Amino acid sequence: MALDFAAGCVGGAAGVLVGHPFDTVKVRLQVQNVDKPLYRGTLHCFQSIVRQESMLGLYKGIGSPMMGLTFINAIVFGVQGNAMRKLGRDTPLNQFLAGAAAGAIQCVICCPMELAKTRMQMQGTGEKKSKRKLYKNSLDCLVRIYRKEGFRGINRGMVTTLLRETPGFGVYFLAYDVLTRSLGCEPEDPYMIPKLLFAGGMSGIASWLSTYPVDVIKSRLQADGVGGVNKYGGIADCVRQSLQKEGYRVFTRGLTSTLLRAFPVNATTFATVTLFLMYMRREEECSMQNSEPAVQLQPQPTSM
Repeated sequence: MALDFAAGCVGGAAGVLVGHPFDTVKVRLQVQNVDKPLYRGTLHCFQSIVRQESMLGLYKGIGSPMMGLTFINAIVFGVQGNAMRKLGRDTPLNQFLAGAAAGAIQCVICCPMELAKTRMQMQGTGEKKSKRKLYKNSLDCLVRIYRKEGFRGINRGMVTTLLRETPGFGVYFLAYDVLTRSLGCEPEDPYMIPKLLFAGGMSGIASWLSTYPVDVIKSRLQADGVGGVNKYGGIADCVRQSLQKEGYRVFTRGLTSTLLRAFPVNATTFATVTLFLMYMRREEECSMQNSEPAVQLQPQPTSM
């Protein structure tokens, strides 16, 4: 189990570095004012952030996911691996159930982390250098929200996070299992790494497609209150207002940047985790073989 946690840590850190710029674009598109939109689409949003806020603008709020996602991935892969051992049989259904359990458990950390990330990503929108920073960093953001709104405030969006993560991670691990079996990802295969990257990337896309509308509502609820004004009274009110103003297309807002991010991030994460586990288990086996006591070949002396 410790290996699963360690592999999740390494894979999580690699995934954050690759995918955070895409996530910033996704959040900006999801929560922008429909009456006065700043961005025309994914590419325009990306270009605008770089032009107005520099390349560093794409990495706003990375502290929260870098700390949180590394730990979250450790929990996800640790819990999923342990759940599979408890369930016994390696079947597609068990892969889904183990993934769903892992997704639900990590929400405790994921929800506050994504709240801080969203607030940091929205801070100084359209400014190269923010004139007035409300939050110094992700930790300061959570502390300020806690002081103002209490425990409930730092868990804003918990229900939508659970609704997204539980089935989302079930689909994630199910898709990866089905794809790696279909592609035949064996250690001796010279094309194993490209196959792992493809399986991981497509698993991420499948996971996001299965729960994306919930993510839109979660982002809107977590961004609500920035500037001191609350627009939504809850999940149902957020869905109702969003549908009234923008129609059903609201549930695909930011989807392009999400899918562009999903492939490289999850390809990197899953391939890193799988290769790390393979390497560490091979090392474990070698050390166990080397530590076995040598067999006595010399005849024992006999008493006279």
